[in-house]
Amino acid sequence: MKSFFRLVVILWVITKYRLDTLIPQEHLPLGLKILFWISPWRLLFSTRQNPGERIRLALESLGPVFVKFGQMLSTRQDLLPEEMARELAKLQDQVPPFEGKLAQTIIEKSLAAPIDQLFDNFDLTPLASASVAQVHGAHLKTGQEVVIKVIRPGIEVTIGRDLALMFTLAKLVETIPEGQRLRPVEVVDEYRKTITDELDLMREAANGATLRRNFENSNRLHIPTVYWDFTRKQVLTMERIHGISVSDIPALEAQNTNMKVLAERGVEIFFTQVFRDNFFHADMHPGNVFVSREHPESPTYIGIDCGIVGSLSENDLNYLAQILLAFFERDYHGVAAAFIEAGWVPKHTQVHEFEGAIRSVCEPVFEKPLAEISFGLVLVRLFQVARRFEMQVQPQLVLLQKTLLNIEGLGRQIYPQLDLWQTAKPFLKDWIKERLNPLNTAKTLWRHLPLWLEKAPQIPDMAFAFLDQSQHLNQSQQQLNAQIEEVKGQIQRQSRQRRWQWLANLSFIGTAWFYLDLGHHQPFFAISCGAFGIFALIMSFRR
Repeated sequence: MKSFFRLVVILWVITKYRLDTLIPQEHLPLGLKILFWISPWRLLFSTRQNPGERIRLALESLGPVFVKFGQMLSTRQDLLPEEMARELAKLQDQVPPFEGKLAQTIIEKSLAAPIDQLFDNFDLTPLASASVAQVHGAHLKTGQEVVIKVIRPGIEVTIGRDLALMFTLAKLVETIPEGQRLRPVEVVDEYRKTITDELDLMREAANGATLRRNFENSNRLHIPTVYWDFTRKQVLTMERIHGISVSDIPALEAQNTNMKVLAERGVEIFFTQVFRDNFFHADMHPGNVFVSREHPESPTYIGIDCGIVGSLSENDLNYLAQILLAFFERDYHGVAAAFIEAGWVPKHTQVHEFEGAIRSVCEPVFEKPLAEISFGLVLVRLFQVARRFEMQVQPQLVLLQKTLLNIEGLGRQIYPQLDLWQTAKPFLKDWIKERLNPLNTAKTLWRHLPLWLEKAPQIPDMAFAFLDQSQHLNQSQQQLNAQIEEVKGQIQRQSRQRRWQWLANLSFIGTAWFYLDLGHHQPFFAISCGAFGIFALIMSFRR
């Protein structure tokens, strides 16, 4: 019943914001077409706002789960027009808080102790509230100031119900020819995985601990300490930070922050996470990024909310670095070849044709000053070109390009003259040089040597097993070939029989025709056709 009521609400919102006008009427299912046509509300609501604004307002009306979906969708500039993506990026994850007493009950149940035994100065009024969780301040018994993140009660049921409706709507959109290009079911499934991960605070805590360890003793990025004794699936306790929001430019300028260094460090942190650690914070929007109040001349970032992280395979990392460096050098053949070698586009792709398509998109970009070029958007356009050459969706790369767009946007907001290319290019060159360093290659071999030595005694058995398997495969292949030849023979015989049957039928028809001949008898031709028909019929029964 609740699902039905929710569906009615969704249909009302679609009508209110006239989202039906975004779909060609001829492609709507008959039932929906009639429903929208007879709806009296369609006469009351206008379509004066642009499509992106109407979609944003509709998602905000549908609540936090749909708002987060819109936020995720805004990063998919490979699927959406730029104007619509920009409008969706305005979505704010602002949700009224739930009762502090209810948060206290969840904490006590998760940690199996009364709140007074666990913390001092627990604040029932939340510091912040979002769609999935909210945060309360407190002190540990040892005096450390902490924040406690608590999963919103009942959110799993809400998410499950809304996801089911999203999948239903996605399948409906997929029936429309124009909707197939957006791959709606695939996009909703990607969102399902993301939001499901956010419901497990132990996963977020582990991600934060890893990022913190990767940047230990660094003056570039600080990740708050996780207090594991007070952390569970629905409760996360970590160090409280007192920084300035990265989007609060006046406050940063007021403490004389070196904005150029701050912007460049953001780029360095991103590339370090991707290429050195292969583990990057993939949700770096302004709400999750702060700047330390200490040492403004050499500013340090503070990253929170590590629920969404990304990593790439070794092959993906290598090919991505090759593509980016080739692009910096305007080596479009190198870009195309790397895409094909990585397996991101099919092996049968004509490299010169692909190279030409990449050149037509990228060359106009270089007409602008480097500092004005959006590196993130260039990467998006590269993937858009690759789509025309049957590139399959690479979720890990989508997450990467989303993060790069966020980092670049933050950097340009902090320091508009940021030349991301100048910062990234030396980093990539040094990284590739480091990878190709013989000493590092030797270290990698040395690191794997114990495992290889452990497996060495098994090599003869593995070789014999391989040879035995090969022999069985050869025998199976011979049997399969024999069966194929037998089937081919049967097909040829059946084809030959059908031909003779057709000739027999035609001969008998000819016999009747010549015998009747519109009233004139032709016995010689009729007998000849009849005899040939009998012969053809006999031949059709031969094996």
